[in-house]
Amino acid sequence: MTIHYSVIIPAYNEKQWLPRTLTALREAMEPLSLQGEVIVVDNNSTDRTPQIAREENARVVFEPVNQISRARNTGARVAQGRYLIFLDADTIVSSALLQTALDNLSGGWCCGGGSLVDLDKPVRPLARKSLDLWNWVSLKFGFAAGCFIYCLREGFEAVGGFSQKVYASEEIWFSSRLQSWGNLKQKAFHMIISPRVITSSRKLEWYSPLQLGLTVLMTMIFPFSLRFRNACLLWYWRPNKP
Repeated sequence: MTIHYSVIIPAYNEKQWLPRTLTALREAMEPLSLQGEVIVVDNNSTDRTPQIAREENARVVFEPVNQISRARNTGARVAQGRYLIFLDADTIVSSALLQTALDNLSGGWCCGGGSLVDLDKPVRPLARKSLDLWNWVSLKFGFAAGCFIYCLREGFEAVGGFSQKVYASEEIWFSSRLQSWGNLKQKAFHMIISPRVITSSRKLEWYSPLQLGLTVLMTMIFPFSLRFRNACLLWYWRPNKP
């Protein structure tokens, strides 16, 4: 059986969200004509994340270094598909979105891209405006959100995958390098406007607008801080909440 595409999900202590993500993903993949596989990268979890993934018939690989970019790269190394899709463990993808991404990649004109993002529940007006601003930036500059990225394996390997020099924002650097590679190959980096990927609003519930704003401001003023895990706890710390 030929595997045409691989969905790679980095997961660190995701027992609360992973079951929903995998159930929705399985339902989304079922009607597609191309054969796919699901790879969950257990990024040194201390909860039941790997057991849950196996119970949902996902392939599980282990990455001991707790770093998102490293987990993504580990999954890609063992993936069998020609087309790679990176999905976050708290994110819901529809069959229509998967099909659109695969059609883009198989059409020969696209090297990869991302999707505009929506949230799983209503949020405060300020948070909503922040998401709208990200979607505008994403579309304007061709930056894929980390929760959903799709690409050709050839392009992924040519640009060296996700940068392991940083602990956050790896999707921005990857998007930029893949666009450059695509330009050389006359292949577009394409952002899917509709349907959107649905991701959880949990960070907006875990952290105050002040905490979120200060973290983003710090990384903009001191981008070198992204090389240090302790400066990127927004992406790694899990409060004692579901």
